[in-house]
Amino acid sequence: MIRAIAFDFDGVLVESVDVKTRAYAYLFKEYGQDVVSKVVDYHIKNGGISRFVKLRTIYEKILKKPLSENKFGELCEQFSSVVVDAVVAAPWVEGAQEFLKKNKNRYLYFIVSGTPQEELELIVQRRQMGQYFCAVLGSPKDKVALFREVFPRLNLTPKETVFVGDAETDWNAAKTMGLPFLWRRVPEDATLLRGYTGPQMSTLSSLEENLEILKKQ
Repeated sequence: MIRAIAFDFDGVLVESVDVKTRAYAYLFKEYGQDVVSKVVDYHIKNGGISRFVKLRTIYEKILKKPLSENKFGELCEQFSSVVVDAVVAAPWVEGAQEFLKKNKNRYLYFIVSGTPQEELELIVQRRQMGQYFCAVLGSPKDKVALFREVFPRLNLTPKETVFVGDAETDWNAAKTMGLPFLWRRVPEDATLLRGYTGPQMSTLSSLEENLEILKKQ
């Protein structure tokens, strides 16, 4: 029996993936368009991973230069200042708010995101979304660690929890934890989850329908 639904945040509840993409482009524009293109490509292909990991990887693999802790802190602050207002203003993914309202007494909802914890809590508060969620979980812990932390707290098991995500990181976390998974897929991500054959949807308007498919499996 499905008792709970875990949601990724960007690209699942809120149409904010492009906000983060523009932020990465802005942060590294001084290095030129070639570097910006590589940074953006890396970001898009690694959705769901914390910026704490991405920024270090960008310096190591793309810029090939050391990253001091001071510079790392500055980049994190810059990124946050660029994205928070834009994410707060971003539209809901179609069908998301309607589903949350309609089914709030039927399922437990919680968020598992790569967004830093304090920033995620601030965005949820400013968007007045907190009423829907019994837990809001963000980085620096990865998603597998977050699931392992929250299940005992909410008295849940993986088999009772569906994870709705939009990235390979989400799918991998679901597989590691033994969670049923639903893919929120947009057209430009049609080949992102190679090998995925489970239920998928372009918006959350069909979330109820896809949950019924999972229940029959």
